[in-house]
Amino acid sequence: MSEKQDFLAQTLAYNHIPFPIIIFDQEGLITWFNGHAERIFQLNTETAKGQPFSYMNPEQAALHKQPWEMLLESTNPVRFENMEIGLGSGGQNYSTVVTKAFTSHGERFLLTIYEIDDSVSAGSAARELSHLRHGLDDSFMMTYFDQEFLVTYANPHFLKLSKWTPKRVLGKPVWQMFHDSEEDLEFVDSILESLKDGHVWNGEAKKATKDGETYWVDLTAIPMQLSEEDAYYIFLEKDITETKHAQKHLEEIAFIDPITGLENRHRLEQAVAEHIKEGRHFSFLFLDIDRFYTLRDVSDTDTENELLIEFTKRLRMYFSDSLITRAGLHEFALITPLPNWFIEGFLPYLQQHPIYIGGTAVPLTVSGAITKYPEDQQSFVHLIKASYATIKKVKDRGGSAISTLTADDHERLNRKALIEKRLVHALDRKNLQLLYQPQVNLSTGNVESVEALVRWNDDEIGVVTPDELIPIAEENGMIHEIGSFVLETACAQLKDWKAKGINLRISINSSIREFRDKDMASMLIEQMKANNCDPHSLMIEITEKFALEAEAERPIMLQMNRLNQQGVQFALDDFGTGYASFRYMLLLPISSLKIDRTIIQSITKQEKMQKMINGMIQFGKSLDFQVIAEGVETNEQLELLRVMDCNSIQGYIISHPMNAQELEKWLK
Repeated sequence: MSEKQDFLAQTLAYNHIPFPIIIFDQEGLITWFNGHAERIFQLNTETAKGQPFSYMNPEQAALHKQPWEMLLESTNPVRFENMEIGLGSGGQNYSTVVTKAFTSHGERFLLTIYEIDDSVSAGSAARELSHLRHGLDDSFMMTYFDQEFLVTYANPHFLKLSKWTPKRVLGKPVWQMFHDSEEDLEFVDSILESLKDGHVWNGEAKKATKDGETYWVDLTAIPMQLSEEDAYYIFLEKDITETKHAQKHLEEIAFIDPITGLENRHRLEQAVAEHIKEGRHFSFLFLDIDRFYTLRDVSDTDTENELLIEFTKRLRMYFSDSLITRAGLHEFALITPLPNWFIEGFLPYLQQHPIYIGGTAVPLTVSGAITKYPEDQQSFVHLIKASYATIKKVKDRGGSAISTLTADDHERLNRKALIEKRLVHALDRKNLQLLYQPQVNLSTGNVESVEALVRWNDDEIGVVTPDELIPIAEENGMIHEIGSFVLETACAQLKDWKAKGINLRISINSSIREFRDKDMASMLIEQMKANNCDPHSLMIEITEKFALEAEAERPIMLQMNRLNQQGVQFALDDFGTGYASFRYMLLLPISSLKIDRTIIQSITKQEKMQKMINGMIQFGKSLDFQVIAEGVETNEQLELLRVMDCNSIQGYIISHPMNAQELEKWLK
């Protein structure tokens, strides 16, 4: 035990927790105690070890209806409230005692923490510790997490700022204390990896309240590794939100990128606004260094900065009469009066003036977009969106080019902007509706399910299909409102059909963004209960991209499993168009595969395609999945799928999507 004693004696966390701590062996004898316990109870290091302690031993535990053996076997902390504790100075105090069992070197031990309150006499060491404890509670937010990073304790200061309640926060995963963007999740994972390696983590962290509001903290995360199998973690946090806001304001005022010396994105937005206000015509040039992450990964930070500085020099030399800004890590934006032919000449200029790092030329190319004001776009936001759309097109073609907007680009961007504008009104006025496309079981010929499809017929822009609507809604954040509309409408429809004796299952489509909402599962369950829906009558369709991301994000998997346990089923939509993974098929609660319509359309054209589709069907059935073929339009396609023993089909050969009333008549 001496090795363990030395470890505990040197453990910063134990010796700095402001409460007495004593560790007992499985016989109830003292094996170690911290300095606070030595001072409060006046224990002697030489004589106390190996002796019983009257305020936590097998007899004392039994008096509080907690058998000693049960304490040693428990995997969770156990609390003893209002225990009368004798102080070393002769006084008495009532305290809460928290115990936690752990294993070390094959033996069980019991750690006890004595939360001495401030009823002790003024000036005593115990009262000093009590004041220190209350001072910490007043100054710091404090949360405890178990080995799975689930919340086991949160102090009042944390609850107040984060807007959680004690009942709701216990058992929540650490990820729900942060935002759910990819960047934020990667940040949290870096903290957890450090803790798992036994390292204390300290730094600034952006967190989210229960309502999704952002706040900033100075975080110290401490691993408490009691044994290889037993660990928990403490987060001590100081609110620095106001400081961060002040810092951001100062950065916006400064306007200067510290590495390149260029003005930054804030100044860019201001300059565009000034040009627009003055009615000045200009070209908005957006440049993105191709494969920057590849270039960066083979170098260190100093080399990366040198690369950016040298690239900036070439921009200054070539675009000497333009406003040049650094708009992102590897993105640059310019406001320039120069014509297109001159701007496009920057690419050969780069080739003629290569960048050398350590005597070696860096193979650097750029993708660019030219958007004109006011001919192409009329606001900073739309200039940026048009630039990103154009650069994506350039990069899809291999990069190393500077492109302008085509007539098709103009039409597409204008329609997209109009859809974004009109969508707000459509949701407010409930102009969206659900159409239902039947799925027929090939064995029985019965309609067992329908897929719910969002339809929007706008007075100004006409029909907007789901394929056009959903990507725009995901980009501007309105996918949550559309998802709520679909869910509420589908559940209400199931209730109505049940009353009419129509037994159908409805499939709804969901996005990864919706499931990153930590309340998604709860909201869905509440809707089903409110409409008295059988959870088995609801199926959620997810894409392969959704499945790949869900596999890596534990909170999403937990929500999916929770819904599946209630009876909700999941289908993998558009199967065969992405990167199928055996792993997520095993990890996620998927019960059906839907073969994408683009694949089904080719079933009669090539023998190899027929073999591939047959293989997909047999693969799905071998895993006990129901296999559904989408986009079936001809009798020849239908008969081939029947021979291949596909379970169900969906497509125009059965029916076009219909509203609820049309479907009810069609079923008769």
